[in-house]
Amino acid sequence: MAQMLFYENVSPVSPQRHGDLSIDREDFNFAANVNSVPLMAVEMTAAAAEYTIVFAGDDQNVMPVVILGLEGTRNYYVGEDGNWTADYIPAFVRRYPFVFAQNENQFTLCVDEEWSGCNREGKGQRLFDENGERTDYLNRMLKFLEESQAHFVRTQTYCNHLKELDLLEPMKADFTFPGGEKKSLGGFLAVNRDKLKALPAEKLAELAKTDELELTYVHLFSMNNFRRVMERA
Repeated sequence: MAQMLFYENVSPVSPQRHGDLSIDREDFNFAANVNSVPLMAVEMTAAAAEYTIVFAGDDQNVMPVVILGLEGTRNYYVGEDGNWTADYIPAFVRRYPFVFAQNENQFTLCVDEEWSGCNREGKGQRLFDENGERTDYLNRMLKFLEESQAHFVRTQTYCNHLKELDLLEPMKADFTFPGGEKKSLGGFLAVNRDKLKALPAEKLAELAKTDELELTYVHLFSMNNFRRVMERA
């Protein structure tokens, strides 16, 4: 299963279990207590205008993520009214309450039934019609997650290239708030500019051909947005 974050109780979508279930996306409070979410490589250019993009993971898997807050349980991009306060909303957030569960090479669409937006009163978008057939809304969400899965595979390829070239290194950012309080943000990875510039010409050419060099500079450019997170704090 993908990184879960705000998912609580997911179950496979079926007309037997969810025939009368509707999704009413009133707000984004479900994401109010996370300080980062995964990002697909295809999203990086759009996200870099507003967010800081770094990398997170372990020796096996690394993914781009957007920084949403400087504290572990606070998202500065969700306002008090529950609205998202930036123009671009990461796909990881937009797909909620749906997620794919993976069993070997099979993917099953699941829904988080615990979310307050899931209801059986007909508010919002129905998943199935009176005949138990998928609604247009459910088909759109299924297609969205299928496309996201394809982008996830491409993103993994990109991140694996960064690891193979030994370009990623642990990063730590220190902040001082206007009141004098100091905070540190760590646990993330960033591309080392010096190592990137020192790559052989043929390696740089390979990255350029696959647009991965452009993505890497988008990531480095986005680091300037740390001040935006500070301003929101």
